Amino acid sequence: MEQVLGFWKTCPEGLDLTNENHLDQVRTLADSIQAGNPSARSLREWETEICKDKDALPLMAHLAVKLALSKTILREIKEPVHVSVVFAAYKEHNRIRRKAEHEHGEDFLNRKISQLNWLCRDFPDKTWDLRMVDDGCPENSGAIAEEILAQAEGEVDADVLYLQKAIDKKLPITGTMQSASESQKGGSIQYGMWEATQRIRSENHLIVFTDADLSTHLGQIGLLVDGIINHGKLAAIGSRREPASIVVKKGVRNIRGKLFIYLWKRIITNLNYIVDTQCGFKAFRAETIGRILDDLIERKFAFDVELLLKTELLEPNSIAKTAVAWIDSETASTTTSIGPYLSMLKALVKMYRRYLPANPSAEAFAKFIESLSEEKWQSIVTNIPTEIADRDPSEFAEYSGVGVDRLKEALQD
Repeated sequence: MEQVLGFWKTCPEGLDLTNENHLDQVRTLADSIQAGNPSARSLREWETEICKDKDALPLMAHLAVKLALSKTILREIKEPVHVSVVFAAYKEHNRIRRKAEHEHGEDFLNRKISQLNWLCRDFPDKTWDLRMVDDGCPENSGAIAEEILAQAEGEVDADVLYLQKAIDKKLPITGTMQSASESQKGGSIQYGMWEATQRIRSENHLIVFTDADLSTHLGQIGLLVDGIINHGKLAAIGSRREPASIVVKKGVRNIRGKLFIYLWKRIITNLNYIVDTQCGFKAFRAETIGRILDDLIERKFAFDVELLLKTELLEPNSIAKTAVAWIDSETASTTTSIGPYLSMLKALVKMYRRYLPANPSAEAFAKFIESLSEEKWQSIVTNIPTEIADRDPSEFAEYSGVGVDRLKEALQD
């Protein structure tokens, strides 16, 4: 461990997602760790050790260990693995640019390609492809992405898809949609995942979806692969709520997120072993995706939960959780101003009614959520009961001390 700690001395305290030098430095650190050819087991031990006091080391150090672990996991898997990566883009015309072109520029398309190349470059039997899906972007994010890909060096298995074109062609995955405006990320992710199932590349073909921004470094994909290939799960999800998770996130969204988690756990009880349903970093076996994409009811931000719920209904406890490093890219975020928590909760009520048997407790919460207006929701957010606000979300599966009556009191405070 002392030898590894020497790598951290040159790390800056923070990590700027728009700074290519910072991201390149993280990769260099991960390569330095791997140079010693450590096993995945030993890197897990390092990860646990440095997370005992997360503030003792800079963010780059934590991310570098996770990247090194991810790549080591791929190295130790002796079977071929192919990963299809999908993400949706809506009003990403600024973040897709370089920092020199726009103050919010992350150059995320080129960076994602670079991250995937780094992860797989030493393993000929570990391959990838990337699909960005334009979610009806009024700023032509898809066209900008096509221009960037046309300038990419070498052969790159990456492409741009358009949800509206899929709707116009009446592809089955689009269901009854008439316009891309009916989607908020979910419809595009579903289309991209469906498209990936049309071209199975390997017996171990995994489909990963992520966010457009750089919040989750794709070099961590090996952590998801581990849960599926090595542990036999149908799906694996990145989690920002595990002991070894590294998260840089603004506080106000965190409190609202606690309330969201508490409420959804009252109605979707068979997913109670999962805490973080909304991290944009999830992987599924391609054959699993082929079984769960039919007849979906949610095309917006709660689509994650429907996919997880349908996976869980195929096989209980079939979803692996893995601790990830996640750096909030809230600047220029398209979801911050939307405030989708209430609409997501109402979508989850619809899922509960469709997929799960009714029970009195869940029904009471479902009816309460259905009764909320945006004004009432904001009132609860302002007066979140301390029993929820001060409690760790990992306890919400067992803790149910705040009932509907208590929440109604918060409306009146």
